[in-house]
Amino acid sequence: MKSKKQEYKELTDKDLRERLDAEQTELIRTKIYHTTTPLDNSGSIREKRRNIARIQTELRARELKKD
Repeated sequence: MKSKKQEYKELTDKDLRERLDAEQTELIRTKIYHTTTPLDNSGSIREKRRNIARIQTELRARELKKD
């Protein structure tokens, strides 16, 4: 099984940006849902934040590589 980091390296820039938008939207929804009704697994918020950071890191690395 591939790690998340390896998985993100294989995606195109466009796919990464789409995934980033989806993760951010999902994080916001999860936070709102969590304030009204506690989640069974509150660790999912942490995991979503980390995925967003991984994607942003990969996008930034590609940006610096181009320059």
